[in-house]
Amino acid sequence: MPAPDLNQRRKAEAFRALHHSDHPLLLVNVWDIASAHIVEEAGFPAVATTSAGIAFASGYPDGQKIHPDRMLATIAQIAGAVKVPVTGDVEAGYGDAPERASRTARNIIFGGAVGMNFEDATGDSEHPLADLSLQLERIRAIRETAKKYELGLVLNARTDVYLLQVGDPSKRYDETVRRLSAFRDAGADCVFVPGIRDRETIGRLVVDLSCPVNILAGPGSPSVSELAALGVKRISLGSGPMRATLGLLRRLAEEVKLAGTYAAMESAPSHAEINALMNSTRKTQAEN
Repeated sequence: MPAPDLNQRRKAEAFRALHHSDHPLLLVNVWDIASAHIVEEAGFPAVATTSAGIAFASGYPDGQKIHPDRMLATIAQIAGAVKVPVTGDVEAGYGDAPERASRTARNIIFGGAVGMNFEDATGDSEHPLADLSLQLERIRAIRETAKKYELGLVLNARTDVYLLQVGDPSKRYDETVRRLSAFRDAGADCVFVPGIRDRETIGRLVVDLSCPVNILAGPGSPSVSELAALGVKRISLGSGPMRATLGLLRRLAEEVKLAGTYAAMESAPSHAEINALMNSTRKTQAEN
């Protein structure tokens, strides 16, 4: 695998700068090359993958059930197919030891991506979050790996305190701030807290953390403009776009079966349009 080159380093710098813009970085998460092309063509300055979406498309449930090689290969394929910076969602890094986190970061870098999502969920209902001291070791290992390869990998460190509803509800905010502050201080460039939708809590987090904050948005969340007014610097949609696509497919199938009509396909891009997008992949791969 080729080491990071000047083009990849420039992409990393550009992606980092997007976290410090006057406007939030909006990421419509993708799960394969076709969805990445659609998002890039829509004019977004970066592409983010969804680990759940990639897992679902490959026939696996979410939660590190897909083989790491398959996840990382998909991220690399996407990074090689588009011109904009790509950040890869690698769940909890596919192993508890800092060395595994380091290996995952290396594979992300050598796959051509310039960002990495890294979460603290364990998948164990008895101990749903990783021990904080261990998580900090893993974050430092990721940062050291990026430094070794001279790539300013943009690390988005996530806690699932709210998403998994861990502990006493009255203590979740303080625990979230404690963990995310520690992630920030260990080298995370951005911190991510899915599961929060109320404006007051989001606004408090932005102030208390004093670093770029990523919010997972979807139906029921504040609008992009409202999140921007709260100071949120990164807004992502997670597996929502992929699941919405499956919802459309479900409606289409039901319409054909029950009504014998095809209206659900009216908004589909033409065959020629998608063919042209796919033909652009080879050119982009050569440029990358």
